[in-house]
Amino acid sequence: MTRPVRIAQLSCGPEYSGIQHEIDEAARQVGGEIFYPDVALKDIHRDFAKFGLDVKSPDLKLTIARAMALVEGRVEADAVFIATCFRCAEAAIVRNELRRYINEHSRLPVVSYSFTERTTSGTLLTRMEALTTIARRRALLARETQNGLTLGVDSGSATTKAIVMRDDQIIGTGWQPTTEVLKSAHEVIAHALAEAGVTRDEIQAVGTTGYGRFLVGKEIKADLIQEELTVNSKGAVYLANRQHGPATVIDIGGMDNKAISVMDGIPGVFTMGGICAGASGRFLEMTAKRLGVEITELGPLSMKGFGGRVSMNSYCIVFGTQSLVNALAAGSTREDVAAAACHSVAEQVYEQQLQEVDIKEPVIMVGGTSLIEGLVFAMGELLQTKIVVPPYSQYIGAVGSALLASGFIKDD
Repeated sequence: MTRPVRIAQLSCGPEYSGIQHEIDEAARQVGGEIFYPDVALKDIHRDFAKFGLDVKSPDLKLTIARAMALVEGRVEADAVFIATCFRCAEAAIVRNELRRYINEHSRLPVVSYSFTERTTSGTLLTRMEALTTIARRRALLARETQNGLTLGVDSGSATTKAIVMRDDQIIGTGWQPTTEVLKSAHEVIAHALAEAGVTRDEIQAVGTTGYGRFLVGKEIKADLIQEELTVNSKGAVYLANRQHGPATVIDIGGMDNKAISVMDGIPGVFTMGGICAGASGRFLEMTAKRLGVEITELGPLSMKGFGGRVSMNSYCIVFGTQSLVNALAAGSTREDVAAAACHSVAEQVYEQQLQEVDIKEPVIMVGGTSLIEGLVFAMGELLQTKIVVPPYSQYIGAVGSALLASGFIKDD
């Protein structure tokens, strides 16, 4: 039996908030085991002084000492989970500093999370799955080329995509809105196979990702069923030809967003979520509908406007829509409103999630929203860098799945 992945927990407050059992359960479901690094009292005093971050909480001082024990090799772990209460500003500072410290001084994959009393194991599951994947499958994630004939399927919350690849070339694609999960998957697979001119029997390996990955993976007998954090980051650096050195991947999705720090093709620090759909692709879809254009037309429209003329609050999708309606009623142009909506989403992603990762160039945007020019432009302005949008960026999960699935092709 494969031993559990040892996940070192650095935290303050989950036991008081009543969610520690949720953290333990999420880890258990993906073959992980939560443990607290052992440190002595003298280590706490020494490491706290050495780290140089003046905090008052004894629990946070203990957390700092545990982090230093991991980095210095006094305690062994496979991955690190940092969790602090969203209400505590001091804890937020410590969480971010420890995330950066561990990432810069070790090869341990790290995820940080700001929890509430309502946090559940389901909320944490994808993050824990990504941690265990990186720990177990580093060699697979390091692969740089796709070989053989493989199929990748991304069963997302808003759309379902399929890609057929042969020896590092994309030869077939399929895309459609997600309705019935299995029905949508079968239809995009059929389209991708037809475009590629191959049959399902010829496919040598299959990978699935996205919200429906388990259901679809079981249905089509996938060789690889993988969460989207590792798959999307791998697909992004692969398509952008940035598999060596650092990179930052941003994926603004229909329901949640992902920000991932990658080094040599391996994700190191990542965050996902979003406080409200106002900071997601869903808000941009609603904006396009209200402006009377297709979502594919929102990008060109936004590039003709100036968002600074419109006050937009997309922190909440309800208030964001209200701002949109009010702006149009006050005489703002559709172009200015489209630009303001793109800037608002980019700003919320920047404030809510990009503070949780170290932004290193190149910055790669993927997913369907990467095709909205105004959003890419707004993100580039906020980060003061040129954003890379690789070819087939809207198929990123399917491409990453097809790429990684080729590692499961059996030699004849």
